[in-house]
Amino acid sequence: MTNDPRTLYARTAAQFAGLLKTVTPDELERSTPCTEYDARQLISHVVGATRRFAVIGEGGDGMAVPTHTDGVADEGWSDAFEEVLRRATAAWADDAKLAGEYTVPWGRVPGAAAVGGYVMETLTHTWDLSRALGHPVPLDEELALAVLPLAQQALPADRRGEEVPFAAVREVPADADAYDRLAAWLGREV
Repeated sequence: MTNDPRTLYARTAAQFAGLLKTVTPDELERSTPCTEYDARQLISHVVGATRRFAVIGEGGDGMAVPTHTDGVADEGWSDAFEEVLRRATAAWADDAKLAGEYTVPWGRVPGAAAVGGYVMETLTHTWDLSRALGHPVPLDEELALAVLPLAQQALPADRRGEEVPFAAVREVPADADAYDRLAAWLGREV
């Protein structure tokens, strides 16, 4: 990943936004590979996590922001995500933010690492939602190729358990695409 992961974040968030526009209300109860969430809960989580990311970038206490969003109508998820995405983009627009120190769910980190973590979060949940929906749109393989090494560095296979909320690394076929390799690294069944 580059020293400035905001471009990757913008591409990842745009990809999630595009996928989200394909979701119909009758698909919101579908199971996802992120076993703790159905599609509605997963979307709610991404909207909430993006709001948290925005608050962190604005200098607020992101850890006080719930990672789920309530009160959104089934047809309103796309607009809700676009709204918090605009806020997050504005919050992280200043280049100086990348060198600052921020408290995020995985510790106190430089701004570039905070943005990188949210790239990984959003991209992984994009795959989760895409899989739940039957892959209605192609995903950008280049994004997964960029994020996979970050995931392998940030979440080594031997650091799974109580402190790290990811299951053990799963096996994937040798010809698995980058999204499946990323999902498997994060403990998802592919």
